[in-house]
Amino acid sequence: MVLDVDTGVDDACALLFAARHPGLRLVAVSCVGGNAPVDDVVRNTLVVLDAAGRGDVPVARGAARPLVERPRHARHVHGEDGMADLHWPPSPQLPDPRHGVELLRDVLLDAARTGDPDDLVTLVPLAPLTNIALLLRTYPEAAAGLRRIVFMGGAAAQGNATASAEFNVFHDPEAAAVVLDAADDLGVPVFMYGLDVFSAPTLSPAEAAEIVAAGRACGDRAAELAGLLIDFQCHRFGTDATIGDAGAVVSLVAPELLAWAEHPVRVELAGTWSRGRTIVDQRTASPDRDHDPHGLSPTVVRVALGIDGPAVARLWRHTVTGGADHDATGTDDRRPS
Repeated sequence: MVLDVDTGVDDACALLFAARHPGLRLVAVSCVGGNAPVDDVVRNTLVVLDAAGRGDVPVARGAARPLVERPRHARHVHGEDGMADLHWPPSPQLPDPRHGVELLRDVLLDAARTGDPDDLVTLVPLAPLTNIALLLRTYPEAAAGLRRIVFMGGAAAQGNATASAEFNVFHDPEAAAVVLDAADDLGVPVFMYGLDVFSAPTLSPAEAAEIVAAGRACGDRAAELAGLLIDFQCHRFGTDATIGDAGAVVSLVAPELLAWAEHPVRVELAGTWSRGRTIVDQRTASPDRDHDPHGLSPTVVRVALGIDGPAVARLWRHTVTGGADHDATGTDDRRPS
């Protein structure tokens, strides 16, 4: 798998899970501006992977801003540095010299060249889709190395950046529209893990304290970091904390914990109040749908509309603290279907 991130507290939670789960093979990470400016994202990503003992994973700096609009960062959610203002020292690892889009291209072309279906890559964007739009339009041949795209973004119901739009799509709606269109052109299956399920997997302040204590007791920096990230969210918002983006990665190894449904999906690009909304067409066959003057979106997406939040949170916690039972958590063969 490859992650595309804007690290970000919950991206960091996702990176820790991806780095530690025995059924996932994390081979690269590309970075994009979103929750924080892209240089902060690169620094934060390297810190997380260093804590997880995965300095072997290449990390590349990608797009600094959306395709059309100016960036809108989310320091009010993630802290001034984008990752809970922990002030951990920077990683000794350096970013890959390639642009993030070039790293994605190279990894996917390498996967395609082997001819082995087991080498195909699951691409998991947890950020604005700028890098992925640039990749699929500039190097469409790289899609031959893709198994699927599982992105965190969008919502069938309400948004969070606005009443209509979820942050990742709102930050670069043109990129999201391009990715959906390109995926349809190139025959790449798309899965959407959006706000309809995003907030359900949570941990309490007490659980955060337990994770921090356990990590410090055994010198496990990844577990300590995981607990501190959850603790930051609990205290900033005065409630239990969601693992957020990490749920999209958990879905790769435990798809049975989610309810998926196929729907045509479009991105609204023009509405004054609804720009960036993912329009998930949940109408069944009817005169209204059949005579819609816009027609149906050609891109059919498998959308997560239900989730066992407590079970997803438990699996994340066991994995990032090093206590996951491999037989219980699944392997690469347990994919969303």
